[in-house]
Amino acid sequence: MFEAAVLAAGCIAGAIASVAGFGIGSILTPLLALKLGMKVAVAAVSVPHLIGTAVRFWMLRGRIDRRTFLSFGLASAAGGLAGALAQGGASNRTLSMILGGLLIFAGLSTVTGLMSHVRFGRGGAWIAGALSGAFGGLVGNQGGIRSAALLAFKTDKHTFVATATAVGLIVDGARMPVYLATQWPALSAVWPVIALATLGVLAGTLLGGRILARIPDRAFRIIVAVLLIALGLWLVAR
Repeated sequence: MFEAAVLAAGCIAGAIASVAGFGIGSILTPLLALKLGMKVAVAAVSVPHLIGTAVRFWMLRGRIDRRTFLSFGLASAAGGLAGALAQGGASNRTLSMILGGLLIFAGLSTVTGLMSHVRFGRGGAWIAGALSGAFGGLVGNQGGIRSAALLAFKTDKHTFVATATAVGLIVDGARMPVYLATQWPALSAVWPVIALATLGVLAGTLLGGRILARIPDRAFRIIVAVLLIALGLWLVAR
């Protein structure tokens, strides 16, 4: 039953990530943690996360907003590193509450139209990227806060997901060697679970790409906003 749940959750997570630009870690990590423990689960999910993100990047590689990627993405990577290094100095519960509140606020701002009045220039992109990366590094959940910040950029749905994916790929590429070096014995012991999660994510990613093409641009941001609110509520409740 656990293996079937992992496969199904991977498919759902991959589809959501193809639509919203985040979701793989948010869905798979809690499930795998039930059996593997949180530390191993985070490392194990990084494998399907990297592969799913790479496939999504290849599918949308021509739609990346390079200017936003270079400013927001590089600042996000730097902020994520700083947040990860500072993680031990704050309560995980407090950080989860803060991040959850920010995601709920971002989602509600989009639904109510408040986010449409926000404009980020070049300097704002660096600041937003650094802050989103820092909060993501502190809590270990960068996808949601990254997508929340990117909602303020006026991009179409494909550009939104493509840019979020490109930024996520940098983060994945940086953290994967660390997990492999520090937790290889634990990861090699659960490789069937990782393989099932990866298979599900790949199937969901391909399915989600078709779903994304059918979503109207006006409805797309509302869907992302609702997912952000749901993730924020889950973080607060956790």
